[in-house]
Amino acid sequence: MYQTAFHTAPLHQHSFLITGGAGFIGANLSEYLLQYGAKKVRVLDNFSTGHINNIQPFLNDERFELIEGDIRDYSTCETAVAGIDYVLHQAALGSVPRSIEDPITTNDVNISGFLHVLTAAQKQAVRRMVYAASSSTYGDHPTLPKVEAQIGRPLSPYAITKYVNELYADVFSRTYGFHSIGLRYFNVFGPKQNPKGAYAAVIPLFINAMQHNQSPNIFGDGHTSRDFTFIENVVQANIKALFMPQLNSSEVFNIAYGRATTLLELWEKINHIGQKNLAVHHLPERKGDIKHSLASIDKARTLLQYNPQFSIDDGLAITIEWYQKHPQHFNTEKMNS
Repeated sequence: MYQTAFHTAPLHQHSFLITGGAGFIGANLSEYLLQYGAKKVRVLDNFSTGHINNIQPFLNDERFELIEGDIRDYSTCETAVAGIDYVLHQAALGSVPRSIEDPITTNDVNISGFLHVLTAAQKQAVRRMVYAASSSTYGDHPTLPKVEAQIGRPLSPYAITKYVNELYADVFSRTYGFHSIGLRYFNVFGPKQNPKGAYAAVIPLFINAMQHNQSPNIFGDGHTSRDFTFIENVVQANIKALFMPQLNSSEVFNIAYGRATTLLELWEKINHIGQKNLAVHHLPERKGDIKHSLASIDKARTLLQYNPQFSIDDGLAITIEWYQKHPQHFNTEKMNS
């Protein structure tokens, strides 16, 4: 899949742990690392939201190892980190609505689980940990575009958990000298993202609706806007963050494309690619949703040399084609949401 290498380090010398590695982003990271010759890729996943088919192509690769376990168990995290050079922490319970319905589980996974992985990585003295942060951290701060140093009040339990991750990372940097990097993702989409379940993201839901000639639901008037970010841009950011030199503190970076698209514009784009002319169904706005989101990616461009190569239009074309070619990808039972 990956036509461009984002690394200059010799991957064949290093071992990598990806928590949540059977999930959408984690599986794409696994694919990249294996494609470019990583010495070892170990995945830790409990399959609560990850899917076995996302990693099925790797299971017979002798460089790939799957640990089926939960980051809420510290001993499991210790086992997963043992002998690892670099950690990519992607495991989390996503979704603002899910966190509002069940804040306790969201807290357990996203905060306690994160602390377990961070502690195990620090004690193992891994070379670098990069973790999935979130644009939800900006909360009610009105400024657009979003810049890393200016955040507001969190609007959901999920947003609180992702902010607490950043606070823990900063404390571990100042207390233990263990410096990690958080990547504040802005609405990532692409191949291997599950369109099913109550908490599916908007782009796979829209694509699934288009392919079945159905009108999708839009919460609110449709003018809510997001900085939709194709998965290959996110993989690039993770790889460059892993090997960023001269890290002397914890850091956070916005990872996005840098352009806002409303939900109505998004549906129009998907309709156009699918050669359809389907309407939308409007529902009341949801609690906890941010109305507008747009990232400044200047910091990532400068310090990570991050250079997103795929616009939303490029990414949608690739993603829709992937769903067309893999209609049964998520039709197996090894997945709980």
